[in-house]
This record gives sequence, C-alpha cells and structure tokens, in this order.
Amino acid sequence: MALIILIAVVAVLVLWVISVQNKLVKSDEYCNNALKQINVQQISRYDALQALVKLTREYATYEADTLQKVVEARKITSSPAPTAAEINANEQALAEIGAKLIAVAEAYPELKANQNYQKTMESIEKYEENVRLSRMTYNDTVTRFNQQVRSFPTSAIAGILGFAKRDYLADDVSKKDYPAI
Repeated sequence: MALIILIAVVAVLVLWVISVQNKLVKSDEYCNNALKQINVQQISRYDALQALVKLTREYATYEADTLQKVVEARKITSSPAPTAAEINANEQALAEIGAKLIAVAEAYPELKANQNYQKTMESIEKYEENVRLSRMTYNDTVTRFNQQVRSFPTSAIAGILGFAKRDYLADDVSKKDYPAI
C-alpha cells in the first residue's frame, strides 16, 4: 500500500513538473515571438527609410549620398532570434536615420511637398506605431514570463530547467522630453 502511495505521489510530481515546463516553454515562445514581431516592423521601417533616401537623391545628391552612408553604417539586425539589446540598438539607429532625413526634408521644401515623400513618411509613421505597440506587447509578455520564473514553486523548476528572467526593452528616452499638453 505504501508503495502505491509513493508511486502516486511521484507520478503527480512528475506530471506537475511537466506541466510547469510546458507553461514556461509556452511563455518563453510568446516572448520570442513578440521580439521577432518588433524586428519585422523595424525592418519594414528601415526599408521605408531606404525609399526616402532614394527619393531624396532626386532633390539633393550630396545629402542623399551622406544619408546613404549613414543608413549603410546603421544597418539593422535581422537575425532569426534578435535579443532585447539588438532591438534597442536597432531602434536607436532607426531614430538617428529618421532625424537626419527630416532635417534634409526641412532644407528642401519641394521634397517635403512631394506626394511620394508624404506617402513614405506616412508609412514610416505607421511602422513606428507598430513598433511602439509591439514593444508594449513584448514588455507585457516578459512581465508575465518573469512572474512565472520568479514565483515559487515554479521558480525552482525554472531554475533547474534553465529558464531565466528576461530583459525588458528600454524606454524610448527621446520621447520622454515631449512637452505636456
């Protein structure tokens, strides 16, 4: 009788460990997916910025060549499994490129008035919004994952199975300086 009880307890513990492991894997995959979605949006925004560089070339060859060098120097990571640090670096590079493009457009009003320029800027703004929403989704997903990894008794299983707390994406510091309305 004691052997049956012992086997039952061990079986319940094994099933519980398997359940916890499956839950952690599922949460980890959600985090990976959310991070990859941000990377996809950043690549789309990068492509739109490249289109602006080409459009700028029609109006200002010198500035376009300079911008092209900046864009090439700041190529974003498109690795299959980007890290939070790579996503943050991509975001900083894209912000720098965008700021330089806006500065050039300010110097050439006819460029700013061009319909292709306006449509491309709208698409860039759409991608920026998508990145912002994807970043929020990622940080929310990481919060849920980190809660699981840090909560007892799941934390004991997470440590044994190699699941560690994930990093959040950094806040966009440049957007914090907006004036209050």
